[in-house]
Amino acid sequence: MEDSMSQFTTRLSVEPIGDNLWELLEPFEYHIGKYPSEEIIKVPEGFITDFVSIPRIFWIIISPVGVYGKAAVIHDYCYRTGCYPRLISDKIFLEGMIVLKVKKWKRNIMYWAVATFGWLAWYNHRRREHKNKL
Repeated sequence: MEDSMSQFTTRLSVEPIGDNLWELLEPFEYHIGKYPSEEIIKVPEGFITDFVSIPRIFWIIISPVGVYGKAAVIHDYCYRTGCYPRLISDKIFLEGMIVLKVKKWKRNIMYWAVATFGWLAWYNHRRREHKNKL
């Protein structure tokens, strides 16, 4: 098989569990870079996501759930676990949106938003990790 663009290799299966919270019903995978890749993000069954964290006032422009949902789950997982540095996690989110053919204007806004404001969520996750280790 010839190398091709990165790709999501499993189906995303989720169930709503609360106000804008979703639980994965089965594991979910994404190959980074080119497919097949040795770098695979494996999100486990039971992982909880909010897809994209967008203030409600902006939902008119970009809904928290959309065609970019698979990329958002991967991004949430990267942020929550710290499996990649923050800026690389943001680039993986952008790459995933390209794979999903998210309109350029929309993916640029979403990427800009996480690149600019994502540090707060990243910091909160790292702080929780530190507290849990104590």
